[in-house]
Amino acid sequence: MSPHLDPVFLARAQFAFTVAYHITFPSFTIGLVSWLAVVEWRWLKTGNPLYEQIYRMWVKIFAIAFGMGVVTGVVLSYEFGTNWSVFADKAGNLIGPLLGYEVLTAFFLEASFLGIMLFGWNRVSKRMHFAATLIVAVGTLISAFWILAANSWMQTPAGFREAADGTLFATDWLAVIFNPSFPYRFIHMVTGAYLTTAFVVGGIGGYYLWRGLHERHARIMLGMAMIMAIFVAPLQLLFGDMHGLNTFEHQPVKVAAMEGIWNTERGAALRLFAWPDQLAECNRFEVKIPKLSSLILTHSLDGEVRGLKNWARADRPPVAMVFWTFRIMVGLGMLMIATGLVALVLYIRRELFTTRWFHLWCTAMTPAGFVAVVSGWFVTEVGRQPFIVYQVMRTSETISPVVGGAVATSLTAFVLTYGLLFTAAAYYILTIIGKGPDSASMEDDAYGSHGVKKPPLVTDMAAQTGGKDV
Repeated sequence: MSPHLDPVFLARAQFAFTVAYHITFPSFTIGLVSWLAVVEWRWLKTGNPLYEQIYRMWVKIFAIAFGMGVVTGVVLSYEFGTNWSVFADKAGNLIGPLLGYEVLTAFFLEASFLGIMLFGWNRVSKRMHFAATLIVAVGTLISAFWILAANSWMQTPAGFREAADGTLFATDWLAVIFNPSFPYRFIHMVTGAYLTTAFVVGGIGGYYLWRGLHERHARIMLGMAMIMAIFVAPLQLLFGDMHGLNTFEHQPVKVAAMEGIWNTERGAALRLFAWPDQLAECNRFEVKIPKLSSLILTHSLDGEVRGLKNWARADRPPVAMVFWTFRIMVGLGMLMIATGLVALVLYIRRELFTTRWFHLWCTAMTPAGFVAVVSGWFVTEVGRQPFIVYQVMRTSETISPVVGGAVATSLTAFVLTYGLLFTAAAYYILTIIGKGPDSASMEDDAYGSHGVKKPPLVTDMAAQTGGKDV
């Protein structure tokens, strides 16, 4: 193993890869299980078997995604010990309990009722099954609450003291949990998860309509997804603006990197396009709109926005990555809003379910939520650098005493293993989508209709008497 490999860079790359891979699954399952609860409620309310078949199809996809999220999430906890033991030692008094609360209040709750949700058909009543779906949905939100509380504290630390040896201790747990950025980060992430699910469901519904498959089910999928796009996508723009203003207050250097602003400006322009040059401390090929950044960030055309040069070079994040991932996230958000607006126009004209080009567009937008969420996490995490706890601990000072070659070996193993896992999961999910919701009611007893299962003898006797119950 080469002694010249940088262990800090490799450890950061490994955590970035594993967390980016992991976050795609919770960002889908949080929204998917809530949508499944709505679908099951519609079935119980209307008795329409289409809702039941849609539920049975998507609950299998949920099971695969949930399992992948659990498996890949456990790895992250181990990485704190293997690659970031100094951080775990100094900040464990704060981060450890928050992650522990997530397990105790959310994971156990989800695990307990997930079995009923997946295998309760034929075994519990309709209301019990619906209750299980609701409880799992609530569990995912509780899980997001604690994870985002921990991450937000690392971004805007509060309610703690630092001992002489650098160990951190909580002085106010409410301040730790409800730190300055937590409310904005939580609502922004949960809304992003709902939009991710909406565009996956809408994309599959659009694909079915474009191909002329499962049209009755597809109309329900696309219609429900576009309701989310019409109402929730614009709200996400508002939540994102609120989160940005909070970041401008507490992490101004991150905002300067997001905007690509090097010198402090009054009436700062919005850079639509630029190539940030970190060494030269300037942008190449700028395309900008005068005064718009100041208007967005300060609500004044002449508001002051501090530039990156206000901070030492060692305290600046990698500007180009933050700048471009922010634009990917915002750009996809604007496309989601535009998709919702077009869907509204087509619905008013009664053409939503007959416009083939729009169905193809929705199909193309299927991965948009995943890309937006991962891009947003890159903005958040890379923009915090060079600190692992903002303005408290530097990332380079919290790594384990490991050699670069060892981290490179484990990173390679993760890439290969996760690649195989993703291939298997994608294969099974695409197989389920290929079969479609029509086949859902034909599954085995584990996915049979609700109610009490009849003993085999009663079933046989009913068959012999013309299908009448005995």
